[in-house]
This record gives sequence, C-alpha cells and structure tokens, in this order.
Amino acid sequence: MQCLGAEYLVSAERTPRQREWRPQIYRKCTDKTWLFLFFLFWTGLVFIMGYSVVAGATGRLLFGYDSFGNVCGKKNSPVEGAPLSGQDMTTKKHVFFMNSCNLEVKDVRQDSIVLCVSSCPEEQLDTLEDVQRFANNSGSFLCVYSLNSFNYTRNPKADSLCPRLPVPPSKSFPLFNRCIPQTPECYSLFASVLINDVDTLHRILSGIMSERDTVLGLCILALALSLAMMFTFRFISTLLVHIFISLVILGLLFVCGVLWWLYYDYTNGLSIELDTERENMKCLLGFAIVSTVITAVLLVLIFVLRKRIELTVELFQVTNKAINSSPFLLLQPLWTFVVLIFFWVLWVAVLLSLGTAGAARVIEGGQVEYKPFWGIRYMWWYHLIGLIWTSEFILTCQHMTVAGAVVTCYFNRNKNDPPDHPILSSLSILCCYHQGTVVKGSFLITLARIPRIILMYIYNTLKEKPNKRNAWSKCVFRCCFCCFWSLDKYLRHLSQDAYITTAINGTDFCTSARDTLKILSRNSSQLTSINCFGDFIIFLGKVLVVCFTVFGGLMAFNYNPALQMWTIPLLLVAFFGYFVAHSFLSVFETVLDVLFLCFVIDLETNDGSSGKPYFMDQELLSFVKRSSKLNDTRVERDRNSLRNEEGTELQPTVR
Repeated sequence: MQCLGAEYLVSAERTPRQREWRPQIYRKCTDKTWLFLFFLFWTGLVFIMGYSVVAGATGRLLFGYDSFGNVCGKKNSPVEGAPLSGQDMTTKKHVFFMNSCNLEVKDVRQDSIVLCVSSCPEEQLDTLEDVQRFANNSGSFLCVYSLNSFNYTRNPKADSLCPRLPVPPSKSFPLFNRCIPQTPECYSLFASVLINDVDTLHRILSGIMSERDTVLGLCILALALSLAMMFTFRFISTLLVHIFISLVILGLLFVCGVLWWLYYDYTNGLSIELDTERENMKCLLGFAIVSTVITAVLLVLIFVLRKRIELTVELFQVTNKAINSSPFLLLQPLWTFVVLIFFWVLWVAVLLSLGTAGAARVIEGGQVEYKPFWGIRYMWWYHLIGLIWTSEFILTCQHMTVAGAVVTCYFNRNKNDPPDHPILSSLSILCCYHQGTVVKGSFLITLARIPRIILMYIYNTLKEKPNKRNAWSKCVFRCCFCCFWSLDKYLRHLSQDAYITTAINGTDFCTSARDTLKILSRNSSQLTSINCFGDFIIFLGKVLVVCFTVFGGLMAFNYNPALQMWTIPLLLVAFFGYFVAHSFLSVFETVLDVLFLCFVIDLETNDGSSGKPYFMDQELLSFVKRSSKLNDTRVERDRNSLRNEEGTELQPTVR
C-alpha cells in the first residue's frame, strides 16, 4: 500500500497542473525578444527616412519639373551636360506640356517637351503670332528657353521648338500647378495618358486637393456623427435603440436609391464624353452594387435579431457602468487618432521623397531624366511593412490600455472605492511590461495582410491580360484572398482576447492566447450570442456614420462641374468616416469583450462563497442569467418544434 501510495504521489507530481488565473497579482516583462526586433526594424525605418531626405527631391513631385531638370517655382542648380538646366524658375510656377493634345508615353516617359511657364494660356492660340502675343502680354514663354520670343515667327525651327498648334486653353491643376487642357477632346486624351498611365499619385492627390474644403468639411461631419454615436451608446434606452435602427434602415435605403438614381442619370445622359466621366459611372455602379448587397444582409440580420433589443439596452447599461469607473476611456481614441495621423503624414512624406530619389541623366537634345537609385523598390516594400506594422501597434496599444483600465476596475474588491487613475496605471503597465506582447500580436496581423497586398497586385496585373488561363488564375487568387482575409479576421479576434488575458495575468502572447481559447471553449455557449449582438449594434453605428457621410459626399461632389474625377475623394471620405467611427466606437467593443472575459474568469476562479466571493456586481450577473435563460428557452422551443415535425420521440426501454 505504501508503494502504491508512493507511486501515486510520483505520478501526480509528474502530471502537469493546469495553470491558474491570477488577476493583477504578478507582472514581468513579456516577449522581450519581439520588442528588440521591433527596435531593429524601426532602426531600418529611420535609416530610410534619413536616406529619403538626403537623396529624395519631393519638390520635383509636388511642384513639377521641366524636360531639362529644372524644378518649377525654384532656383535650380545646373546639371552637367544639360545647357538649359540650372535656371531660376522662381516666377515660373506652372508646368506646360508642349504637345498636350497628342501626348504619348514611350518607355514610361512622355514624348512631349515640358516647360516651366509663368501662366497657362486661358484662350486658344491658333498661330505662332498668337503664341508670341501671349508671351509679350503675360511674360509666359511657351517655346523652348533657347528661343527668344521675337524669333517665334522668324526662326525656321520654330515649329519644333514651340508647342503644336493650335494650343488649347488650359487651366492650372490644383496643388501640382500642371496646365491641363480644357477642351473635351484634348482633356480626354491628356487624362487617359498622363493621369491614368503615368501620374496615378497626382490623380489621387489632385482630386483631394481640388475639393479639399469639401473633403475637410465631410471629415468633420464624420467626426461629429461619431461623437453623436458615442453619446447615443453612452445614454442608451429602448426608444433610442428603435430610433437608431430606424435611422440605419432609412439611411441604407436612401443611399442605395441615390446611387442607383445617379447611375441611371449617367447612363441616360448625353454628357459622357470624357474618360473620367465614364470612370465615374463605373465607380457608381460598383458603389450601388456593394451598398445594395450590404443593405440586404443588414436588413435580414436586423429582422432576425429584432427581439433582442431589450437585452441590448441592458447590455449597454452594464457597459456604461464599467465606463463610469473610468470616464476618460472615451477620450482614448482621440489621442490614438492624433498619433496615427502624425505617423501617416510622416509616412507619406517619406514615400514621396523615396519616389523622387534618383540620379539625373542627360539624354538626347540636352534633356534630363531621373533614373531611380538601386534598391529603392526594396525600400518601398520595407516602408509598406512599416506602415502596417506600426499602425497595428498603435491601435493595439489603445486596445491594451482600455483593457487594462477595465480589468483594474473589475478586479477591485471595494466597488465603493475605485482605483485611482486606472488609465495611467494601465498605460504604465503596458510601457513597462507588455510592449513586446503588443509588438508580437501586431506583427501577426501584418504577416496576414502582406500576402493579401501581394495577391491584389498580381490580380491587377493579370486583369490587364485577359485570357482563359488568366481567368482560372484570377479565380484562384480570389479564393486565396478570401482565405487570407478570414485568417486576418481570426487572428485579430484571437489577438484582442490575448491582450485582455495579458492585462489580467501578465503572461506572454502565446500563453495568453492558449489560455483564452481554453476558457472560452468551455463557456462560449452562453456568452457568444450576447457579445456578437452587442458588436452588431455597434457595427450598425459605424454604418450609420458612413451612410450620412457618403450621402453628403455624393451631394457635394456629383453636382460640382469643376471636379472631373470625384470617386477618389468620395472613397477617401467613406474610408475616413468608417475609420473615425471605428476608432471611437471600438471603445465599447473592447469594454464588452473585457467584461465578458473577466466574467468567465471570475466564474472559473471563484464560487460566490464567503471565502471566494465574486468580483462582478449583481447587475452583470443577473443580466447574464436572464440572457442565458432566454437562450435556453429558445433552444428548448426549437427542440420541441423539431420533435413535432419528426413525430414521437423514441424513449429508452426499461427492463
């Protein structure tokens, strides 16, 4: 017996015990190796920033440059071998294409000579005398710099040194100061060659800058709507939920109707003469189809889940009670938004500098072209990974900070004496102990997104070469894209739960993810439906913000005749609206996730006795019990209906 007892003790000691949850008891630095790797990665980013400042020339992209290496609007240094370089272009701020109506691209370079001029010709110039008269009156010389204005009509080579006649009336392009022809025929050819094939970045930024006041106003509207949604969720009631859902339904139907009406107006109108208008029509069709599908899906979900409105009100009341212990949580997205905007502006500035980093090379006719330095393309990919990884890191820090503050308040025994400064405490714990965990989780999201970007690039390349083999390849790429999208969503959800566990136990990322999966697998049946419906209502809030913002953009952009290509600003406004709404309303999502995970852990570690009392308050416990009873009643009702359909249930035989 003693031997058996000894063997039993040895086997028990060898059996690994399940790790216990220890809320807010022990802290140590987690995933330190990943923090060091992130530091090394950012060392590379800092090197790229320095290199772009030294080697780049953002002025060439923003202000434009002529065919001889002179940046318009600046005093230039001469290029060896180019006699017309190194000129003072301080008063010549506009870029003029001498052959704007017959522009062609050869080897990714325009065949037209480009000049810096003082002003663009606003009227058509039919003869060289008109060109000479325009130069004398405005001081803007449209011929090559080596030809004086009084020789425009005398020099036998003037036809090759001056613009092709007739010179169409043109207008300065916003921000980049390009002289864009205004006649429909010239503009269509010019846009299809220069804007569509060569200057995509210019096209996007010009569309934004041409309506920058409207875009800014719509962004402010999205911000105001997001704050209104926060106020609605903060003081929610049954009446407000009904009004909110009604507004969502009306907004979805109204935006869909407007999109289809605009598309019908474009297809039956007689003004579709430019390529940009045809592209607007195609984008409208895409917007209308996508919005219709989203509307149909959301309307079906709203109809199916309509009976859970009262539970939703109670759910947000419990959430708001948790927020009351730390009301400054609602300001956390504002700081995250400011940091993200600052990082994105810095990232775009470095990208522009990298895009202009090149060595001047003299070609035939004394013209200058810039050949990109070796390794720039690899720097672009490195820079892109830095954008995704760092953006995810910043967003994850917000999630971790909110989770830590809620965890600190939840696992506080004395509810009448809440902890002091829970947000600052959570932020200090994050900075001192768990930055490596945040880096590791954000890297996993980055790792899932990079293949999607590569697949999208390959898909767009194959799109330009239609054949049967490419059709099969496109289908494969779409399947792979959907798989990586699903993987991204799963990793994001797993990472967010792992961060909450790290805020509770102080464990590393992998241990937290494993513990989270184990405890949620044992308790998912009673909490999944509650949490999912709360997230669905929050998602409807984001949709409402996007609907009203997009509608405002449609009304502002479509009826502005000066804006030729308005789909890019509309996409930007829609993206910004959803991003702002997600940034502010994600606080409620995070608080919901943290509360339910803490609730499950509380049930696992305590039994409600005097020795092990629950940390939760009675409102949360009663709410979960009522929702669980509702789920059990519905499941039992489904079983009874199934029995009635199938017939008499078989009973076990007793002998």
